[in-house]
Amino acid sequence: MICATGDTHGNFERFQPEYFPEQAEMTKEDYMIICGDFGGLWDGRKKDNRNLDWLESLPFTVLFVSGNHENFDLLEKYPVEEWNGGKVQRIRPHVIHLMRGQVFELQGYTFFTMGGARSHDMEYGVLNPYAPDFEEQYCTLRRMGVSFRVNHRSWWKQELPSAAEYEEARNNLERVRHEVDYIITHCAPSSIVDQLGAGGYAHDPLTDYLEEVKERTRFHYWLFGHYHDNKILDDRFVLLWEQMIRVV
Repeated sequence: MICATGDTHGNFERFQPEYFPEQAEMTKEDYMIICGDFGGLWDGRKKDNRNLDWLESLPFTVLFVSGNHENFDLLEKYPVEEWNGGKVQRIRPHVIHLMRGQVFELQGYTFFTMGGARSHDMEYGVLNPYAPDFEEQYCTLRRMGVSFRVNHRSWWKQELPSAAEYEEARNNLERVRHEVDYIITHCAPSSIVDQLGAGGYAHDPLTDYLEEVKERTRFHYWLFGHYHDNKILDDRFVLLWEQMIRVV
């Protein structure tokens, strides 16, 4: 069994048995895929470890792609290894980050993964915590009640893929002749973005790249998160938030 859900942001209550009874039939050979904004690595404190240990105790294996709400400083400390045809970082034995631009084979199906997204809730930009007037800026913006981020505390430039990750993604899709069963991302291709939020979401280099993937790749379904809703667009694009669905 392979299931999927949307952003968790470090809150994994939905995986409690009363909300996800299907897990009674699952083993560690079955998977729950989180479509970005995993958030299980956030501040490196005890709560992170408790959450990760609890996820490891579940009867299934947790897989996730990166979103934009991830602490990439912490994530990058984990070694990279090969698993089921692609590159991963193993956070716990059965809590696994599916890295960008990879093609995995799971239970006889192929999955292309491309995490990342541009943050869209930061109208006042990113503050530098080492700036002399940081505390003043921070307190002023908090009093104003506006959205902003702090570099390396609530925002990381690695939220968008690097040139090397785009190149690896293109090479891996070329290797499988641009044909996979499923695509797992955090954000959506530009043409799908246009259907969301009444035009409130902008295109960026990643959504444009995903549009390239959409046009060139044969696939059955594309699952993604990021936009905090549950709906199906154009028959094959499945936007997930708190909903949990069975994929295979």
